Amino acid sequence: MTSRGKTAGGLGGYVTLFASMGTLVCCALPALLVVLGLGTTVASLLSALPWLVSLSRHKEWVFAATGVLIAASSWYQFRLAPHLRSRAPGCPPGDEAACARATRVGRVLVWASLAIYAAGFSIAYLLGPLLTVLDR
Repeated sequence: MTSRGKTAGGLGGYVTLFASMGTLVCCALPALLVVLGLGTTVASLLSALPWLVSLSRHKEWVFAATGVLIAASSWYQFRLAPHLRSRAPGCPPGDEAACARATRVGRVLVWASLAIYAAGFSIAYLLGPLLTVLDR
């Protein structure tokens, strides 16, 4: 793997982490705050960041795009990158620890992105129906 490949893999992990944080901020966090009785906090947040309203109107697209980014990053991190490393090692001789560390960081970023995405999805799509069922 070339240094360009290592950079693209690391960048992909950060992009998926940023996208999953976007789903959390746009859609899940406001819903959770309202459920916890902090509606005025949400009102303050939306007055300070009015673009969140537009983003939350399109939450299906936000979650879909984030899901695709996380799936692509996972595929790269767990399927493509090991295959590329086995074909042509890209680590400079004597610096294998740096490559192992970069691989670990990339995998942690993918798992953190997936956890944040799952939490955001659960709050944005599953919490409302669950509370409705429990309220009966």
